Amino acid sequence: MNTNRTIKSILYAQPMDMGGMPIRQPFPSRKAEQIDPFLLLHHADIKVPTHVDTKHAGVGPHPHRGFSPVSFIFKGGVHHRDSRGNDNVIYAGGTQWMNAGMGVIHSERPPDNIHETGGRQELIQLWVNTPAKHKMDIPAYHPLTAEETPVVKTTDGLTTIHVIAGKLNDVEGPIKPLSPVNTFTAEMKKGGKFFFGIPSTHNAFIYMMDGKVQVTGDSEVDGKYVAVFNNDGEGFELEALEDTHVFIGTGEPLNEPVASHGPFVMNNQTELMEAFRDYQQGKMGILIEE
Repeated sequence: MNTNRTIKSILYAQPMDMGGMPIRQPFPSRKAEQIDPFLLLHHADIKVPTHVDTKHAGVGPHPHRGFSPVSFIFKGGVHHRDSRGNDNVIYAGGTQWMNAGMGVIHSERPPDNIHETGGRQELIQLWVNTPAKHKMDIPAYHPLTAEETPVVKTTDGLTTIHVIAGKLNDVEGPIKPLSPVNTFTAEMKKGGKFFFGIPSTHNAFIYMMDGKVQVTGDSEVDGKYVAVFNNDGEGFELEALEDTHVFIGTGEPLNEPVASHGPFVMNNQTELMEAFRDYQQGKMGILIEE
């Protein structure tokens, strides 16, 4: 018998401006700083301007250290370049997963052909914290296409789940995070129902990109809201009350101190100061976009 978790809190994804780019951010917020090991979630659905060269659109070169910034792409694509020599475009249905490790500089631009594929970029960027013992690892970049992403489908065809990292119903995601983490994306047609079985020790949340679901034994959750679960069951069952796109994140909490500022996430203030110093001294490399 599956036991359903109850909802701890429901958080609205507040609209924000990030360097001129409109995004939504359900956490961190005043109601929830982080959902350990997840630090931040941004949801963007942007019309790429036609009057700006794609080489200058999107997010230009910037550094990271100490965590994994991960982009899950739903419309359009993302052109990733970094100071370790990676240069790759991933389109809708794919994922760009980067372990920043000791430090890397990267850019995230629209692909050259974005206006041939609808002219929109929709993506979720999730910051996944790295355990202290791995924060100074060599940076690593893991691109994953839609075709390479395994899928779990219900027999009625109403629910399709993409398994990016972790495990669902004995299906394993190709990405291997540095701590136990599950990340899934799901499309649920109205009437679709699915029980997400997860480890009892994991923290868990869902982010509703659109539509509406009923969490069995608890509340309805609308589009543009995050539901954070209590750790009181073996998983949670969702039933789509409307056609729905939902992001699911679960992970073993690190239970480590977090010291963050801007693009760096470390364990104390000294390590943060070292990150800024190393960046300023060029130790995270150089990214020259061709």
